[in-house]
Amino acid sequence: MLNVLVLHGPNLNLLGTREPDVYGNDTLADIDSQLTALAEELKITIRIKQSNSEEVLIESLHSSREWANGVLFNPGAFTHTSVALRDAIAAIDIPVVEVHLSNIHARESFRRESLLAPVCLGSISGFGSQSYMLGLRSLIKYVVH
Repeated sequence: MLNVLVLHGPNLNLLGTREPDVYGNDTLADIDSQLTALAEELKITIRIKQSNSEEVLIESLHSSREWANGVLFNPGAFTHTSVALRDAIAAIDIPVVEVHLSNIHARESFRRESLLAPVCLGSISGFGSQSYMLGLRSLIKYVVH
């Protein structure tokens, strides 16, 4: 059985109420429910974690080396600022797919660059909650082939 860590970064706990015109109306619980259903369909195990703390996200990435075949990660605003998360992704030596609800390339100039993308397997953005589903499907397809 394949195991995947799903990480949600800062402020994603506010989904559904935070800027719904940008991030949509789905709550984090809605997205987690969709991911859980997809994981059952794909016959994989997922562990889901959300944190506003860069330290907790780094520790989660580090510990994933012991059990996960891959990571699905929405790093939120840390996408554009965190060299520490970039280094953690590079260090774990398992595939990471970066996902974003909004199209970061169509937003403010400071959001258009991802410090993490160069050390990730790939990035999916702009499809709302479906970015997660596309990311999970892509990650699993990569891992099994």
